[in-house]
Amino acid sequence: MALKSALEDLSATTLAGVVGTVGKIEYLASLRDAASGNYSHWGLTRAYGEVAAQQALAEAHRLLFLRLLRTPLRTLRDDVMVSSEALKMTAGEFMERLRNQAPALLPQDLDGGSARHFSSVLFALSSLLSAPVRTPPDAIPPA
Repeated sequence: MALKSALEDLSATTLAGVVGTVGKIEYLASLRDAASGNYSHWGLTRAYGEVAAQQALAEAHRLLFLRLLRTPLRTLRDDVMVSSEALKMTAGEFMERLRNQAPALLPQDLDGGSARHFSSVLFALSSLLSAPVRTPPDAIPPA
C-alpha cells in the first residue's frame, strides 16, 4: 500500500472539499495564526506530525497562490462566482471579504509572486464582478 505524503493527503482530502482556487487560499489562510505564522490542522498534524503538517500547509498555500497569479482573470471570475455560491454569499460580498483580509491571504513564501500582483488581481476581479454584463455586438440577433 502506497502511503501519501502530507501534501498529497491535504490536496486529495481537505482541499478537495473546498470549492475554487480562491476559496482554497482563503481556507488555508484561515488555518494560519497571524502572530506566529503557524498553521493549525488537527487531523494533518495527528497523521503526519507537526513539522510535516506545517510544511504541507505552507507548500499548498504557496502553490495555490502562484496558481492564482498565473490564472486568467476570466477563469478567476468564474472561480469567485462558484466559491461565493458555495459559501452562500454574493460574489461582491465574497470579494469584499477577500479584500479585507488580503494581507492574511498571502503565503509566507511568495516564491517569486508579489503582494502587489495579488492586490492587483483582487482589484481587477472586484471591478469585473461589479461591471454589468454586456452582450457582444455580434451576439445580438438582427432585427
